[in-house]
Amino acid sequence: MKRKLLTYLSIIVGAIILDQLAKSILLYLITGGVPLAGAAWDVVPVPYMMMRVCDIFNIVFTWNPGTSFSMFRSLGEVAPLLIVVATGAIIGFIAYYLFARAKPYEGVPLALVVGGAMGNLIDRVRFGAVIDFLDFHVGPYHWPSFNVADMCIVIGVFLFILNWYLARRRCLDSVKK
Repeated sequence: MKRKLLTYLSIIVGAIILDQLAKSILLYLITGGVPLAGAAWDVVPVPYMMMRVCDIFNIVFTWNPGTSFSMFRSLGEVAPLLIVVATGAIIGFIAYYLFARAKPYEGVPLALVVGGAMGNLIDRVRFGAVIDFLDFHVGPYHWPSFNVADMCIVIGVFLFILNWYLARRRCLDSVKK
């Protein structure tokens, strides 16, 4: 039990550290320092900066005051507070499930989701918006920019669904025999 707890906590903390380190390096390269807090547009007033890396990848700097794919931007001034509260509640629910009820195959994926969500929550509390900086594109068609925390969430959800499917399939196979 302690080993499982340590594994999940290590994944969560590792995801947070990787995310915050990547964002801090980007902030340092842009501002010459790493601000601890402040309104997003006061920290880095330019809403969009870009550095071309290769034909399909850019490093950009954008503030995302909404949620995934900039949803809920239209809520205005109240959006950051509502998003912080909702995100905190969701993280709490998933973390409770992870540590109290998760099946063995659900642990690592849920730890990735919690770590990624906490990485973005830290930005929301610090700046009122999330830093996104990875930009993939084919010609003029761009995937919305994202960050390391977003990658952890997506990978965690993918692994969760894959593990659930494989466990269900094993269960159905064992019933047939």
